[in-house]
Amino acid sequence: MSQDKNFIETLPGLTRRQILTAGVLGSLVCLAPVQALAQLSLTGVQERSLSLLNTHTGERLKEVVYWEKGNYIHDALENLNHVLRDHRTNQVHPIDPMTLDLMAAISRKVDAKQPFEIISGYRSPQTNRSLRNNSNGVAKNSYHMQGKAVDLRLPGVPLKTVRKAALDLSMGGVGYYAKSGFVHIDSGRVRSW
Repeated sequence: MSQDKNFIETLPGLTRRQILTAGVLGSLVCLAPVQALAQLSLTGVQERSLSLLNTHTGERLKEVVYWEKGNYIHDALENLNHVLRDHRTNQVHPIDPMTLDLMAAISRKVDAKQPFEIISGYRSPQTNRSLRNNSNGVAKNSYHMQGKAVDLRLPGVPLKTVRKAALDLSMGGVGYYAKSGFVHIDSGRVRSW
């Protein structure tokens, strides 16, 4: 510990307070890029809405406004969380608003006319474990278990176009599953596969 203190005290031209402040600000910058990009891609939008169709339950939501005048709308988020629940266990979990914002940005970018078809939203740990036992393509610590990922497609929009829109936004993870007919998006760090 004393070596760290001595190192900080010996940096030329910088006070200890300036170095610590820079460290805190640097940490915040690392945490904020996805949110900043989401805001940038939705700049000028007065409201954010989503239309969904859960392919497993048949449930639909049409043009649910979940953000308006700078605020997320609690009741709308609850409705989205319900449709994006783990259909195998019927467990509802909050979906990260950044994931919803990514979906809204994709929808705007491709000028979607149909609702997103949801293949998978939230996954309980037991569902994730079960899927992992039957497939090598399921992550052990999947963002689905945190409510930060959705597997989806858009009728009338080629899967490659949905993937490209998600990649162009640089707002999180994008997985392309052409054989299975969906794109994975998440609000984690920017990466693709």
